[in-house]
Amino acid sequence: MGSTHEPDRTSNPVDVHRTAAERLRHDDQRYTAGRRAIVAALAEAPRPLTIAELLARVPTLAQSSTYRNLAVLEQARIVHRVIGTDEFTRFELTEELAGHHHHLICSSCGDVADFTVDPALEVLLAEAAQQVGADTGFSTAHHRLDLVGTCADCRDAR
Repeated sequence: MGSTHEPDRTSNPVDVHRTAAERLRHDDQRYTAGRRAIVAALAEAPRPLTIAELLARVPTLAQSSTYRNLAVLEQARIVHRVIGTDEFTRFELTEELAGHHHHLICSSCGDVADFTVDPALEVLLAEAAQQVGADTGFSTAHHRLDLVGTCADCRDAR
């Protein structure tokens, strides 16, 4: 995708791994080398990754165990799925580990890119989410914003 304002990934990788290990231990799971490699790859990625992209970044991972490990990491609230407009599910670290951000989703190629907004706008988004909750009786825990449109590469290809 074209240029975006990528989130500030200020989390210390040691803290990410420590938190991942603690969450897995809480779920009676081990922080295996494969799970550690997945978390490290997602922590270094500038955007959510498909399983194919994850396997390309960490070629020592077996595809079958990657699916199982992602399911365990998702259950332990270490990763979550990002659904785009194509048939590929993408994964990224949860907001607590990666920092608060939003997504640009290309409706043409399906690519997903992270972006952040100015803190003042972020406050307005949070207030709007709370207002919607108040108006509907929905208890809002947090918000995510996905902007769907056409990325610069697809727009330029037209």
